[in-house]
Amino acid sequence: MKKLYKANILFYTLAISAGLLSACTNTTKPSDGKTTNVVQKDSLIGYVAARLPIYERVKLTTNLNQLSVNDRKILPLLIQAAEIMDELYWKQAYPQRDSLLASIKDEKTRDFVNINYGPWDRLNNDKPFVAGVGAKPEGASFYPYGITKEEIEKSTLADKFGAYSIIRKDSLGKLSVVPYHVLFASELQKASSLLKQAALIAEDEGLKKYLNLRADALVTDNFTASDYAWLDMKNNGLDLIIGPIENYEDKLFNARTSYEAYVLIKDKEWSKRLAKYVKLLPELQKNLPVPAKYKTEKPGTDSELNAYDVVYYAGDCNAGSKTIAVNLPNDEKIQQEKGTRRSQLKNAMQAKFDKILIPISKELIDAEQQKHIKFDAFFANVMFHEVAHGLGIKKTVTGKGFVRVALKEQYSWLEEGKADVLGLYMVTGLLKKGELQGDIKDYYTTFMAGILRSVRFGVSEAHGKANMQCFNYFKEKGAFERTAKGTYKVNFDKFAMAMNDLSAFIITLQGNGDKAAVEKAQKAMAIIPAELQSDLDRLTRKNIPVDLVFEQGVDVLGMK
Repeated sequence: MKKLYKANILFYTLAISAGLLSACTNTTKPSDGKTTNVVQKDSLIGYVAARLPIYERVKLTTNLNQLSVNDRKILPLLIQAAEIMDELYWKQAYPQRDSLLASIKDEKTRDFVNINYGPWDRLNNDKPFVAGVGAKPEGASFYPYGITKEEIEKSTLADKFGAYSIIRKDSLGKLSVVPYHVLFASELQKASSLLKQAALIAEDEGLKKYLNLRADALVTDNFTASDYAWLDMKNNGLDLIIGPIENYEDKLFNARTSYEAYVLIKDKEWSKRLAKYVKLLPELQKNLPVPAKYKTEKPGTDSELNAYDVVYYAGDCNAGSKTIAVNLPNDEKIQQEKGTRRSQLKNAMQAKFDKILIPISKELIDAEQQKHIKFDAFFANVMFHEVAHGLGIKKTVTGKGFVRVALKEQYSWLEEGKADVLGLYMVTGLLKKGELQGDIKDYYTTFMAGILRSVRFGVSEAHGKANMQCFNYFKEKGAFERTAKGTYKVNFDKFAMAMNDLSAFIITLQGNGDKAAVEKAQKAMAIIPAELQSDLDRLTRKNIPVDLVFEQGVDVLGMK
């Protein structure tokens, strides 16, 4: 551990010694050589005072009476395992947490550091809010600090783009790879033991098998068997997503994964209502608005759509903006063979709708169209975003292998953009077939409001870039207009045309595996125009929250 973080420790120690609570008016040099402005505030406390209110506090609770006696015994064990994932994510995102927090006496500032898992404001384009810290390293702690992409690409390391390892450099400059299960052996063994204990209590055979296999996977980094077992679970009331899963934190190569966990309780009634939609994927795939060569793949139909109440977030999914729906596993081979599970986090989704989307709509959506902002439309748009990850193309048509591999660090934001627009495409198609109820105007207007909600997260991460691509593309196509009153009004006919055009544009980029073309699209479209920024600033002045922060745990659930 000491060798791994040696460069980073020096870097952050210098930052801390520069004075955490001093005036933040200097500039620093990030690793790409560009100048980044540190927070222009009189003090760290002043910046936090302005930024902390953008988060609305929400208690994560549910009706525990729906669980069996044994499931209520298992639940605390799952939360304990999730808490370990949170600790591991801190070590990946900002390993100097303890020394940073020890230097801060102000409670609100400590809260803000904890929300962001470090000294960079995740919902303000990763702006550093601690004097002297400088830009957030693109490779987090997955790579030696200051190393270039070219140095890694030219190396002979066997696992240089591995999902479950880190790269470190010794005193002689030699690079080596360390697997997660070696680097974090102690913590992972504790988490594994907790899952084994839970498996002993579990009554549902599917859950029992999954917990045992996932426990083994955590200490070996071999996740395939447990991913299959997770998809095979059908009748479980409890669910757990745990491990190193998403690669958003690795902005250098989009390769290495971060630890996270969700502890979930299934809403079986809602889940039954959603079950039919996955079976329609093959037909929707055939009708995608792209040439035939880009839609020859057959999406898996053994996937599930389920609704859950989430009772615990940990690690990557809890950093900055909070996830409200999940589509897993990420393994393309498993997706093609068996599909995925799309998990809708209903209670978190409802909280975002009530506390954020409705207030935004009242401020920025045309008065005549505000009647079309509805929770059912919001739920469906988010749900079909996750389903739409199964549509389109996983392998390039140009012989470059999987799209993820061909596009590297450009993959995630474009894939999220695909899911946004193909989710809307699915809604449109299902309404026409009579498989979905409601008015298309509800879905389109709520989608527009959803973009205005999501772009407030900034463009430092994949979802933000995807949202801005959609906003700018739709604006260019006349899918909406900004009225003289400073509100947004949807043109429903042009909205549908822009949806099809953007779908074709993204799927073609993915199918071609042309990384340079994707980089060009990002630079041109994944930006926030000044006019839109001024509108978003209006929301801030109105004290409309940007996102949620959770009060969670066994005590919040009333289990102590």
